[in-house]
Order: sequence, then C-alpha cells, then structure tokens
Amino acid sequence: MAVILNIETSTTNCSVCLAKDGEVLVLKEQDDVNYSHSENLHVFIRDVMEEAAMALQDIDAVAVSMGPGSYTGLRIGVSTAKGLCYALDKPLIAIPTLQVLTSRYTIDEGFILPLLDARRMEVYAAVYDKDHQPVGETRAEIVDEHSFIEWLEKGKVYFTGNGAEKCREVIRHVHAVFPEETEVPSASGMTGFAEQRFRKNEFEDVAYFEPYYLKDFVVTRKKT
Repeated sequence: MAVILNIETSTTNCSVCLAKDGEVLVLKEQDDVNYSHSENLHVFIRDVMEEAAMALQDIDAVAVSMGPGSYTGLRIGVSTAKGLCYALDKPLIAIPTLQVLTSRYTIDEGFILPLLDARRMEVYAAVYDKDHQPVGETRAEIVDEHSFIEWLEKGKVYFTGNGAEKCREVIRHVHAVFPEETEVPSASGMTGFAEQRFRKNEFEDVAYFEPYYLKDFVVTRKKT
C-alpha cells in the first residue's frame, strides 16, 4: 500500500492525482487545447498536496504516463516526474498512456481498444483484454474501414480515447462500441495500475528513463 503522485500530460489534459492504496484522494486537471502544461503542472502538484494536507516527502512514489502522445506534453510530464524522484529519493513508476485509457471500461468479455489522435487519419492504438492487460502491440496506424477487423471479428471492441472519433466515421462493424463523448487520459485512471506496479517493485531507472514517443506509422492493409 502506498501514497503515489500520478502525473498525466500526454495529451491536451494536464492532470495530477494523489492516490492512496490505489484510490483517488485529490485530483486536479485541465483539458486545454493550448497545452498549458508548462504553466499548470507544478501548480497542480502543489494544489493536490495542499488539499490532501500532505508534503511531497510523504509520498512513496511518483507515477507518470509514459506515452505515446504529445512529444512536448510527454517531455514536460516525464521531466517533472524524474526531477521529483531525484529530489525526494523516491521510485519512478511508468504507466503506458493507452493502458490509462482502459480504466474507463469495466467489461465481462471482449476487448478495449484505446486510441490517441495523431494527425489526419492516424492514431496510436493498442488492444487490451477485460482485465486491462495488453493482448496486442502498441502501434501507430492509419485508420480505414478495415482497421482492427481481426479483433472485431472475435467479439465486442470498446473504443476509447480521443482517436475513437476517427474510427467512428469509417468503422461500421456491429461489434464496435464507441464512447458518447471524446475521452482523454486522466491521472485518475493511473492509480490502480501504479499501485500494482508499486507492490511488485516495478520501478524505472530514473537516470535513463525516456518517454515512449512511437513516431513511425504503418498502413493496416496493402492498398490496391
């Protein structure tokens, strides 16, 4: 059991959450298309600690959303997390950003497919099972009507993330389930995963850890 400071800056949402034993104590976030992370992140960290009546020295670890996502956003979040770990002598936990998005769904069967908007019809994608564990590699893909068909033919696929809207426009499969609103990653979705990693001592090397940018794009099928 641990008190963990969670930081999520991979998209337009600047999000900070303080959690104890995997449960949210305080959350502060702002979804700003202008990417106000550099101005807000340290203020949000201070605010959540003050609201919880705790000092930074009281935390047991820092968790950060590791990507893929915005290059600048990830650098700000990871740099801040690493700086805190150095200064406080605390371990660093890294959570895949796409896994953070899966926390929005509790399902009995099928798959969760988190998507982050990249550019044009491109997305960052991964596939997770009902236990929020990865069953497919993280990829950068160009969306068309045949995208993710191998998973859709196996059962329901629950799309999530701000890249889901692109898929809604072209994927008409009966097993495709889309969110009602656009979703972005939140630090509140990191808490359970961060607690699991803390208990297993799954920590990063603070000196060498870098964000996972995933820049290369692939076409999902051969064009004719």
